[in-house]
Amino acid sequence: MSNFVIGYYAALIAASCLAAYYQNRKVFMLLFSLTLVSFVLGIIGGVPALRGVTIFAGLLALAAGTSYAFREFLIQISKPGIAKELRTAPLTASFGMFVIFTYAIAGIFAPWIAPYGESEVIAQTFAPPDENLLLGADQLGRDIFSRIIYGARNSVGLALVATLLAFIMGALGGLLAAVKGGWFDQLMGRVADVIMSVPSLIFALLMLSIFGTSLIVIVIVVAVIYSPRVFRLTRAVAGNIVVMDYIEAAKLRGEGDWYLIRKEILPNSTAPLVAEFGLEFCFVFLLIAGLSFLGLGIQPPTADWGSMVRENATLISFGDITPLIPAAAIALLTVAVNFVVDWMLFRSSGLKEQ
Repeated sequence: MSNFVIGYYAALIAASCLAAYYQNRKVFMLLFSLTLVSFVLGIIGGVPALRGVTIFAGLLALAAGTSYAFREFLIQISKPGIAKELRTAPLTASFGMFVIFTYAIAGIFAPWIAPYGESEVIAQTFAPPDENLLLGADQLGRDIFSRIIYGARNSVGLALVATLLAFIMGALGGLLAAVKGGWFDQLMGRVADVIMSVPSLIFALLMLSIFGTSLIVIVIVVAVIYSPRVFRLTRAVAGNIVVMDYIEAAKLRGEGDWYLIRKEILPNSTAPLVAEFGLEFCFVFLLIAGLSFLGLGIQPPTADWGSMVRENATLISFGDITPLIPAAAIALLTVAVNFVVDWMLFRSSGLKEQ
């Protein structure tokens, strides 16, 4: 038995005993469960499996520490009201906010962060990583790291614009349908049903094949696809508000539809709509990445994570994980946004932690 194995189990058991001595049940259960899992993995996979568990646990600890520090940073720079809310944020939400912040910095300052241009050919085809190429080169000799940085601007930026347009269209339609009712409500509902009845990917492929793959067309098509989802939620939320007494009182005062929407309905439905915006962004982001992977999204030479996976897919046959890097960037942002949305939904539900 190697010194690493002895030290590994000794550290876990000692930490578990300390947690039990100080009666910290959550930490004890976590550490002792990790000890039991490590014992099984050690029998099956030996020392390499234990080293893998150590690396994974270290990454989790690093992520937790970063999330905690970033949450404290946000608390220090925020106003008292916002700081009070941030103190209740779990570490998962803090981690999500940190990832979103990192992606935003990468997208905004891409020309200064990326060492090369997004379409600049600087090396041989599929050149390996070295001191000049952090992640190597792609099929044309372009720096993959630079294209990933620029991809944060292009992929995330396009998804954000499409989500904003879808949200404006859907939310506006839902609010008007709830206020006006009658034939307008029925008409909007049937239009939303028709659009939602067609699978989103098939609808997008059909529209892009007809109208082309320019950025404006992509934004409009994706917004049309996802606006009915926003319409349904907004109509449901606003429908519960328009029957309230204060809405009837505002109508008796002679207030118009736009006043009811701006002053009465919208302020009382902000929380679920903001959470829905995060969910819609994830759906839109994944759809655009899928379209780019199929060749109908963001077109070359513009850097895009979906197209980067397709362009470098042949490297997987040689055991190279380079194509998985843009795929991991897509997955990480999606998970981060969902962490933040989960916390916002928990806050808007009015539930309290025990």
